[in-house]
Amino acid sequence: MNTCKKTFRIGFIGFGTVAQAVWKNLDGGRLAARFGADYELAKACVRDVSKKRAVEIPADKIVSDPYEIINDPSIDIVCELMGGTGAAFDYTVAALRSGKTVVSANKAVICARGAEIFAEAAKSKGSYFFEASVAGGVPIIKVLREGLVANSFPLIYGILNGTTNYILTRMEGENADYETVLADAKRLGYVEADDSLDLDGIDAAHKISILGYLAHGVWIKPSIVSGIRRVRLEDMAWAKDFGYRIKLIAAVRSLEGGALFASVYPALVPLSDAVANVNGVYNAVAISGDVVGRTIHIGRGAGGDATSSAVIADICDAIKYIMGEPKSLAIAAPENARAASLDEVSGKFYIRLEVADEAGVLASIAGVFSDAGISIETLMQRSCERDGSAWLLLTTHDTTEGAIKKACGALVAHPKVSSEPFVLRFGY
Repeated sequence: MNTCKKTFRIGFIGFGTVAQAVWKNLDGGRLAARFGADYELAKACVRDVSKKRAVEIPADKIVSDPYEIINDPSIDIVCELMGGTGAAFDYTVAALRSGKTVVSANKAVICARGAEIFAEAAKSKGSYFFEASVAGGVPIIKVLREGLVANSFPLIYGILNGTTNYILTRMEGENADYETVLADAKRLGYVEADDSLDLDGIDAAHKISILGYLAHGVWIKPSIVSGIRRVRLEDMAWAKDFGYRIKLIAAVRSLEGGALFASVYPALVPLSDAVANVNGVYNAVAISGDVVGRTIHIGRGAGGDATSSAVIADICDAIKYIMGEPKSLAIAAPENARAASLDEVSGKFYIRLEVADEAGVLASIAGVFSDAGISIETLMQRSCERDGSAWLLLTTHDTTEGAIKKACGALVAHPKVSSEPFVLRFGY
């Protein structure tokens, strides 16, 4: 039985795949009992009023001007599901200033201008909910903000982009080259229109920045953002032989002295780690808490229904907030929090080089690593499809990101190295 007589009215700015899934799953008031209140799907703002959509809604609920929703005093909750960082920010701020509570799945605008949005929400009558911005149907934001509130977080890492995970899974499982699998992923609609968001790690970088803020109270821009375009079957074969699997890993680490390091890169994850065995379009987030220990959260990271689940959870929280529950606690950043330098971040590395297949090249390459203070642990040579060239696959002992950057810079300029070095990190 509903405990509130008020009917909460919900408006949508943007009516793409996710918004349509939210509307479909809320239509008819079917979740009113779970929300503890009645609600009404009031209006949806679209760019093209005449466009046919998979989810049909009454014509009198379709508008083309977002301010018909923002300035409507009867609308309580605005779902900003349009994406982007320009107009979406303006509409979000306008809605908060008009006293609305805003629900968003827009990771880009949160990453770019989250501090401004949160500040606006703090002084408004409304509030701001953004569970769907990270990991789709995996309620990871709620886990960090509520379920694990007793913890500090030395390490958060995982697979935050389902598209790249799908591509890597199929490359390994079918011994299929990158371009072939990418073409299939595009045909299936898994790849963003701007494919750099997925393939170059930008989408995952937005998401790990949000998780870094929630964990540490600081907006942490990833120091390293590298995608999967240059992963080859040779790398996957090496990984399999030595008990690893390649995954695009986004991570944020807490180091000594308040240093924080965020990154996105293809990594060699041990097969013994559950994250290494999360395949297809699924996401996985592993959280290390100082009180709870390690927890792992797995689920579909993309798609209309998966993301709509998180949006609807936020709508439920928004209704509860309007009915009197307090706003979420602000996140206090440690006084000594700062971005870590590359020389403070250490680990082991795998490096693939295409080199001239000539006498003396190995010694010359080894000298580059020695000059950077890097000790080589293993070295393997494999044939290359280009005549006169060979692949060098090498791993290092523990060294720093700064040393690797120095060595790679020297290798790019090396006369016997034919292409930019490809680097994989071990772990996170």
